[in-house]
Amino acid sequence: TVVALGAVVNHLKAGDSVCALVTGGGYAEYCLASAELCLPIPEGWSFVQAASLPETFFTVWSNVFDRAHLLPNETLLVHGGSSGIGTTAIQLAKAFHARVFVTAGSEAKCQFCMELGADAAINYKERDFVEEINRLTDSKGVDVILDMIGGNYFQHNLKCMAFDARLVQIAIQNGAKAEINLLPIMLKRLTITGSTLRARDDAFKADIAQKLYKKVWPLLATGKIKPVIHSTFALNDAACAHELMESSQHIGKIILEV
Repeated sequence: TVVALGAVVNHLKAGDSVCALVTGGGYAEYCLASAELCLPIPEGWSFVQAASLPETFFTVWSNVFDRAHLLPNETLLVHGGSSGIGTTAIQLAKAFHARVFVTAGSEAKCQFCMELGADAAINYKERDFVEEINRLTDSKGVDVILDMIGGNYFQHNLKCMAFDARLVQIAIQNGAKAEINLLPIMLKRLTITGSTLRARDDAFKADIAQKLYKKVWPLLATGKIKPVIHSTFALNDAACAHELMESSQHIGKIILEV
């Protein structure tokens, strides 16, 4: 809820219910946010539901649609399909008419991703995702990969990318270093990119906010896209929330309540 405004802010007022992308300080009762990065909470939504939106939706839109330019009828591979980013990417990509394949670490997580809309889900602990992607695509490969794993996944990703495909690296859970075979990048005209969002300026983030408000917020209002929330914790129990996140036993978002 907005409690105070800067002198030049005229599109918000005290008492408005908003969610916002912040650059830090969110684990608090009060937090400073850029007015340009505040979005209205969809009607009928709780603050818990709204809290699940900014970080994942800004990240997915910026990387999948703005950076990788995913188009209708193209195929997206999401590593970590049951994560907060993954569950958001599945819903957004399907809403904009793409095919979606995901990897996840258990049959239960794969089943959840399928129920959420994924066209195929691969348990990476039991199956080789490169073999599965090539089988699913008749060896053509996927058009876009959203990867938060990094490390040894890099070479595997190259093997399941289509001609003119785009790989977007957004995290490096398996490490920052990888050996690169440049030949398939040249032969298949691949684009390798990546980003971090926190360091970008408010103008860049505000552009994403406007796109989300125009193209995604109506889908939230109608219920076509819904947040996936695994559990909530009191702010004082933030350490427990982080333990759960590090265990990888959750599906979707973990929310702190003030």
